[in-house]
Amino acid sequence: MKTRRGGGRDDRYEGAYPTRERAEEAVRLVLSGLGRQLTGDERVDLARCLPREAARVLTAQIPDPQPLTGWAFVKDLAARSGASLATTRWDTGSVFAAVTAHTGPDLITRILHQLPTGYALLFGRAELTPAA
Repeated sequence: MKTRRGGGRDDRYEGAYPTRERAEEAVRLVLSGLGRQLTGDERVDLARCLPREAARVLTAQIPDPQPLTGWAFVKDLAARSGASLATTRWDTGSVFAAVTAHTGPDLITRILHQLPTGYALLFGRAELTPAA
């Protein structure tokens, strides 16, 4: 996740934040929330892929017995942080993009199979539903 502008591009569309502190705040918020959603091997494997501090944030959370849908996840994070839903959705997508860069597509697919609906879009993937 980028924390500053550079290279002549408009980094706002790549998850850039105005300060390192703001980026770290977003990472902590989203990884804490994800840590409340994941269990089992996916949680352990994800923690192994992340930088040490990020893994600590993820694993310090006790998983909720009833995981939230993707939209409920964003609403929960917004309520916890006091930020708008739009800002929280942006933060979630930015952090999940960085998570994907650290883990690769196979682990993300496993994580998405564990979570309720709505997370695929947050990870920048199409939400696929089984045919009726």
